[in-house]
Amino acid sequence: MSDQDRSASSSDSVTNETWQEKFWRFTDKYKIGVIPLPLFIACGVLIFAIIALTGTLPADIVVMVATCAFFGFACGEIGKRLPIVGKMGAAAICATFIPSALVYYKLLPAPVVEATTSFYKSTHILYLYICCIIVGSIMSMDRKTLVQGFLRVFVPMLCGEIVGMVVGVTVGVVLGLPVLHTFFFLVLPIMAGGVGEGAIPLSMGYAAIFNAEQGVFLGKVLPIVMLGGLTGICCAGILNRIGKSYPHLTGNGRLLPSDNEEEDIKLHNNASLSTDVTTFASGVLLAVMMYMVGMLGQKIVGLPAPVGMLFAAVILKLTSIVSPKVLSGSQVVYKFFQTSVTYPILFAVGVAITPWDELVSAFTITNLIVIVSTVVSLVATGFFVAKKMKMYPIDTAVISCCQSGQGGTGDVAILTAAERMELMPFAQIATRIGGAINVSLSLLVLGQLIGPFPLY
Repeated sequence: MSDQDRSASSSDSVTNETWQEKFWRFTDKYKIGVIPLPLFIACGVLIFAIIALTGTLPADIVVMVATCAFFGFACGEIGKRLPIVGKMGAAAICATFIPSALVYYKLLPAPVVEATTSFYKSTHILYLYICCIIVGSIMSMDRKTLVQGFLRVFVPMLCGEIVGMVVGVTVGVVLGLPVLHTFFFLVLPIMAGGVGEGAIPLSMGYAAIFNAEQGVFLGKVLPIVMLGGLTGICCAGILNRIGKSYPHLTGNGRLLPSDNEEEDIKLHNNASLSTDVTTFASGVLLAVMMYMVGMLGQKIVGLPAPVGMLFAAVILKLTSIVSPKVLSGSQVVYKFFQTSVTYPILFAVGVAITPWDELVSAFTITNLIVIVSTVVSLVATGFFVAKKMKMYPIDTAVISCCQSGQGGTGDVAILTAAERMELMPFAQIATRIGGAINVSLSLLVLGQLIGPFPLY
């Protein structure tokens, strides 16, 4: 059959389509995020109809799945379509900070704000998301690369923190800020590991040392943490673009080149297995059980639950206890949460725990210069040290971005901007363990220095 005949045949088949087939083709072609456009519109109509008729929005999981999906993918789509920055992580930024601004300026309906906040804080759904991402990504790695990655990633992390601290303090001093103020109130909060694991314990330590109210110090530290996370998201988006332009610099979610071809083939075959509903359910259950192990570890030895879960998953992977079918199920769970849950989660984070006014209040030129200098030097050091160590510099530098993130939520936003959610296990190490070490050591030093040296 000639090309002309094929074209005529295709044209005839389109012409002979029923209205249902035309609608189906339209539905499959146009989407907002992962949601077909007609379903997206219907979802919005239903949400606002419930609010109009009842004056409230239920905070139960059924309604909130639709609500977070509708607003989360809408905000993400706005970010993706922005010129230039749309390809540099703007989707993750918009999905988090547009809702925060809408709440502050009272442009988001109050029932949506109340229901989303209640749902997010009562269910702790972020932990379900993180455990499915971490366990799924670990189960997708080959064992040798997994071990080497965990052992070697600490070197660029440590070098990046040292250089970032030195550069940040130096820039602050050049701009006329006191040394200790620059370090303890600008540079350290960036690398403290987020809000729950960083800003809060840091403010508690400051309150005890200075014999003052914790809220005062939390108000100073929290905006810096948020601006540091925002800078990390931007850096991750830029790194992603560099990786697309120079493919030899990135492993697309791997820190090290793999020389274990046989296991790579096995992993690929596992991911290609036809996964039924029960296998998918087994993958979810595996992730949840690993988090429960982490919770027990937190009670026994004090290690943060996500980190304990991470180590438990690594042990399972190294001992090959989990069957290939369940491995494939956990990989499908990972892909599902990565593609379908990320933007809804970021929307909930923006509404529930991202105060827009505090973020804006820290937007002074001096603060901004110090923060950007610190984060960029941290990330650049990770990039070049990784290159010397024969690691993939783009992917390692993305982990360095996570060192400046807002804990678990920051990791999600940064890895989303970088399109490398596979790095979540290493990101958790960077934010939680790295942040805990930074906060603990710095508070010990501050306790010794506060007598002989003024802070301001």
